[in-house]
Amino acid sequence: MPAVLPRTLICGLLGVLVSVLYKLGLPIALSSLVAFVPNIVLGLMLVFRTNTAYERFWEGRKAWGAVVNNVRNLARLIWVVVEEKQPGDREEKIKILYLLPAFAIAMKQHLRQEFLPDELQSLLSPEQLQRLKSLNHPPLQIAFWIGDYLQRQYHKGRVEVYQLTIMVERLNNMVDALGACERILMTPMPIAYALHLKQLLLLYCLSLPFQMVEGLGWMTGPIVGLLAFMLFGVEEIGIEIENPFGRDPNDLPLDVICSKMKQNIADLIQSAQNNHGLSHEQT
Repeated sequence: MPAVLPRTLICGLLGVLVSVLYKLGLPIALSSLVAFVPNIVLGLMLVFRTNTAYERFWEGRKAWGAVVNNVRNLARLIWVVVEEKQPGDREEKIKILYLLPAFAIAMKQHLRQEFLPDELQSLLSPEQLQRLKSLNHPPLQIAFWIGDYLQRQYHKGRVEVYQLTIMVERLNNMVDALGACERILMTPMPIAYALHLKQLLLLYCLSLPFQMVEGLGWMTGPIVGLLAFMLFGVEEIGIEIENPFGRDPNDLPLDVICSKMKQNIADLIQSAQNNHGLSHEQT
């Protein structure tokens, strides 16, 4: 509403002015047939604009859904598959598990083109955090650390080759989802199309009072304002959701998604440790 309200008020006030001029006897009324073709063209352009924006929004949501699923699957595989033969193996495994939500948080910040947040301080060591601050693409570095850990476990004989293949595939899927989000981010709506639609929409709404004044009289201003609000609102929705990774109210809830992933990993570790302690007591 804040984005479309100024233009809506302008169109509504113009409608009031046209009503006054028409009542004074000026021949300013236009036939509705004049706008028949523009109505069709503008409607098709608005539909295309909105559908394209929503397609980008939905593709971004599917990519983040893939990240969530692969993080959960990879975390479960690492915890269950990787054997613990030395005292420090469990602690190392837990650190790697926390790298999975760290990847998602770094991915979120990378897409928003922001600095690394405080959320990562509880998931990474100070050395890792300092290393990421000097890089242009932190999520890829985190993916490298996870892949390096898996490769080391294979060379130590704690993971079979087919298990390594499955886990690396999950990690590759996470990086693929990152690439899909970057494709959406780096391919905005062509500026010429967006500007042309905005100009046509404004001209159309400014012409509405001249088309309606003959039939509506003093109601021209409120009706034109309502129609302008509807049309500008549809166009503004397309603008707001075409980049779904920001902080606008209608963008994807990335903070909530990342928080849930972090909580999932914490619950997995807590549950596994409780089960391990219970089986140890029974033994």
